[in-house]
Parts: sequence; C-alpha cells; structure tokens
Amino acid sequence: MKTILLLVSLLCAAAGAAQKPNIVIILADDLGYGDVQCYNPERGKIATPHMDSLAKSGMRFTDAHTSSGVCSPTRYALLTGRYHWRTRLQSGIVSYLEESLIVPGRLTIAGLLKEHGYRTAAVGKWHLGWNFQLTADERKLLKGYRKAASDTTDEDRAAWRTIYAREFRGGPVTVGFDSYFGTDVPNWPPFCFIENNRTVGIPEELLPADALKNNQASLPGPALKDWKLENILPALADRACAFIEDAAAKPEPFFLYMPLTAPHTPISPTAEWRGKSGLSAYADFVMQTDAVVGRVLAALEKSGAAEKTLVIFTSDNGCAPYIGAKDMEAKGHFPSGPWRGYKADAWEGGHRVPFVVRWPGVVHAGTRCDALVQQTDIIATVAEILDAKLPANAGEDSVSMMSLLKGGDKPVREYAVSHASSGLPALRRGSMKIIFGAGGGGFNRTARGAGEAAGQLYDLAADPGETKNLWNEKSELVAELTAAMERIVTAHPNDVPVKWRKFLREDAAPAK
Repeated sequence: MKTILLLVSLLCAAAGAAQKPNIVIILADDLGYGDVQCYNPERGKIATPHMDSLAKSGMRFTDAHTSSGVCSPTRYALLTGRYHWRTRLQSGIVSYLEESLIVPGRLTIAGLLKEHGYRTAAVGKWHLGWNFQLTADERKLLKGYRKAASDTTDEDRAAWRTIYAREFRGGPVTVGFDSYFGTDVPNWPPFCFIENNRTVGIPEELLPADALKNNQASLPGPALKDWKLENILPALADRACAFIEDAAAKPEPFFLYMPLTAPHTPISPTAEWRGKSGLSAYADFVMQTDAVVGRVLAALEKSGAAEKTLVIFTSDNGCAPYIGAKDMEAKGHFPSGPWRGYKADAWEGGHRVPFVVRWPGVVHAGTRCDALVQQTDIIATVAEILDAKLPANAGEDSVSMMSLLKGGDKPVREYAVSHASSGLPALRRGSMKIIFGAGGGGFNRTARGAGEAAGQLYDLAADPGETKNLWNEKSELVAELTAAMERIVTAHPNDVPVKWRKFLREDAAPAK
C-alpha cells in the first residue's frame, strides 16, 4: 500500500511539474527602446534579428517600464516586485563594495519558484551588492587604487589573496538561486568571474590602465592575469546554454535569470562583431548582444524545452547618452526611438524599455500589447501561473499580467512610478505623465528657471516627445496626480522615509 501511495505521489508531482512552464528572463543592460529594430523600424539602424524573431513569435509590449532609469534599482524591483525607492536606495545605484540591497527574508522570483520545485540559476551581472566581509583596512585598500600598475605592491597582492579566498555573502545564492555565475559588475573590480559565492581564481594583478579608457572598465582594481573584457559576454552565453541543456534533461521545471552585461560598458565586442554595424562600437555590441539572445533561444530549441518555456526579454533602462548617442542619431539611429531622454532620465527614454514575452500555447505569436506594465509585475504574474498567493510582505508593487498575455485588452494597472537616477519621480496614469520636479533628473541636470513650472505634466498620446509642459494649464490634474503619488508611497511600508516631494521645492538646488 505504501508503495502504491508513493507511486501516486510521484506521478502527481511529475504531472504538476509538467504543467509548470520553464521560465527564462533575459535582461539586457542599457539597451534602448529604439535599439531593437522591431521597436524602431523607421529610426533604428541596428540589425537585431533574434530579438525581432522573438517578438514575432510572442507578444511585444510597447508601454513597459522599469522602476528606475539606472541599473541596481531596476534589478531590485524586477526580482522582488517592490519599488526600489521603498529601500535605502533613494537615488543612484548600489555602490562599489556596498552590501546587498535585497535583505534577508525578502521574497524574490527565484525564491518563489524554488518553493514550487524549480531549479533556479542566475547567469550574468548581479549589481545588487554583497557582503564581502572586509575589514576597514581592506575596504580602504580596494577603494584606493589609481590607474597605474605601479600602485600595486606585494603587500597588496597578499591582501587580495586573503580577501578573494573568502566566501562572499548576501548574493544570488542567498535569495533563492541554486547557482550563480557572473562578473557582478563587469566594469568594476574584482575583474574575474564569481561562481556561487566565490571568485573563480584569485585576482593578483591591477587591471591595465588601457582597459580603463574609451567606455571600457570604469574603476581600477584587482584582476586575473590576462583578463579580457571582451570574453565576458561569450562566457555568460556558454554558461547559460549549458544550464539549459542540463536543466531540460531533468524532470523539474527550471528558471534562468540572465542579466546580461551588454551593451553596457565595457563596450567590448569581440573581433567577430567589431565594425559590423557601421555605426559605432556600441551598435556593434548591440548586434553581439542580439546574437547571444539567439544562442539562448537556440539552446532552448535544441534541448526540446522551447515549447514549454516562458521567455521574457527586456532591458534595465534606456541607452546611455555617453556612448555616442548623438553621433548615432546624426547617422540616423535613435536609441530612444520616439521618446525624450536617455538612461538615468525620468523622461521616457530613461525607463520605457523593450519587453517581449514568448509563451507557446498561451501567448499568441506576432501580437502587440499597448497596456501600461512594469517589470515589477513579473513576480505577481509568476504567482498566478503557479496558482500561488504572494505573502502580504512580498511583491507589494506587482500586478499580474496574465490577462494581457492571454490576449485581454483591459488595463491591469492604473499607475506606474519610475525614477530618474537622482531620485526625481515620475508617475503615469493612462496617457498622462507627471514629473515631480524640473528636468530629466539624469546625467544632464536641469535647474528650474525663474518663473518656470515647479514640475512637468505631459500627455504622451498627443505629445510623445514630452515637449509641451501642461503643469500650469491643468492644475487640478496636477493636484489629483500628486495626491495619487502620496497614496502610492504610503500604501506599503517603506524601509526609510521617502522624500519624493523634495524636487518640487521652489528653493531646491539641482540634484548632485
């Protein structure tokens, strides 16, 4: 009898696993809305055949947004379904050597899926902080390097051997991932791969100064001997494809979170891709990034898992202006498409991103959805797929997109909040968008001029370029949306006081 019951239990478990889709999330880094050809057919000049093919076989969202115009806050919000500004990260990114932004006990997509029997893996750029267990002297040492190799002493190398022999804490394997492989932040030390919670090898050289020029690495520090920035992206593709091949052969469903390092700096396309775009090194790197997406999709096909896998492709924010955006625009390529601004801005170019979903048998191929969605919505969608209820303290800002994926046209969310890197907040409702302060709040800060409106209000349906500020004309709507923002901020507990109104003060100085 016990044998029969065990067999029935195993069969039921296998049947349940068979009904759960594998899930793959590919998150590009600094890929603009207009960098994907199918999103920008008239003003886009970069070939992205694999991203376009994914869109043709699934649903392309045109009004999808990140929580922020920069990296770390977006990653936090995507994985947790909670706005980043509810944490300590009120502006900017998680800084070099800073501890984890995801605190113990915070449920992530990976944690939720692991609870439901999934194998979970992260491959790529983490950039949400770690606990490196550094002493004050070690921290000072790692932050004190200039660009010359002569900075390095035998004492330094001995300290590195001690530091990088330790187990890192607070990373992916502590928040629901069974395994991790990546470079944490590819343009920051340590210049090596990290597997699970340890470095792969011990960095014992200072990264050469030549690797800190021309949109390559941005911080000097310890590196493996002969570390090559251009080898990072291919290695991530190899590891992701190997995980898919292995996981697809096992009975339980799998989840792969692949936060790419590209086309963010270091802009380091391999020899095969250099010059391919005819536009810039950045455009070459976008093409290589597209090829990596193609490799992952091909691995799903080869493994036999493609028909039972939900694939989401998106980006963490818009294209960075400093990689030569204006030069590309002069050649006819507009990385933000029709939208104003770039990475880091509260304007649309900072946080409106490509968002494509392929799910055979559920999402109709070649469809388009114009509904307002956010990356925070992924965890609630996953919960509905699993027929699971999120705890009250998880996914607070997440709304399921399932009805949209099934072809529905009724909006699933009324409001969406997106921040500039400075913390300048913007709120969407329908076609109306309010920015609670002056300028874009990104890399090029704009102070409020004398007599200028305290904030910005745009109707994106009539004015997608955010050129006509309606703040002074529609004061009642401004008041209504301001009250809505206050309700959103106070609707759930925040880790710190959220001073979102500070950009509206008449005496406020431009954000630093």
